Amino acid sequence: MRKYLTVVSLLIMSAFSFAVVAGWRIVEGYQIRFDGKYAHGSFRQMEGNIRFDPGHPEDSRFEVSVDVASIDTGIELKNKHAKSDKWFYAEKYPRIHFASTSVSRTDTGFVVRGELELKGIKKAIAIPFAFRSTGDQHVFYGRFKVNRGDFGIGKVSGGESDSTAVEVSVPVLALE
Repeated sequence: MRKYLTVVSLLIMSAFSFAVVAGWRIVEGYQIRFDGKYAHGSFRQMEGNIRFDPGHPEDSRFEVSVDVASIDTGIELKNKHAKSDKWFYAEKYPRIHFASTSVSRTDTGFVVRGELELKGIKKAIAIPFAFRSTGDQHVFYGRFKVNRGDFGIGKVSGGESDSTAVEVSVPVLALE
């Protein structure tokens, strides 16, 4: 009987520790960089909810929003243009939003699939990412491309210049 109680206690404690490490809080130091033919820079404000367990990625959930007004191209006039109705239309669509639908393991890391909403348009997207964990430091890192034409941003040429490369580095702390 004592052995049975010990096993049950260990299982309960294991389940509890899984719940603790599955939740993550985004901390300062995150970076959201973009690089396209017509502009490069970063977004300075992001928030979100992340549930991720590298051992069980199928149980994970990502929901992240970026403040469009936090765009920084390094040129104030270009920032103003990017916030205008010709590009992001920040006044009407103040947030870029991503919500995952699935997360899976790949040969080199993970991939999160979900819906990206930009300028009121929602599109399915896949984002390959790595999760690096060293001691008490944990970081999500991903690189992907977004076709701005899919979201009605700028003039579309139908070529590679319609795509913008995005690089994201997000340090997190485990929720307690």
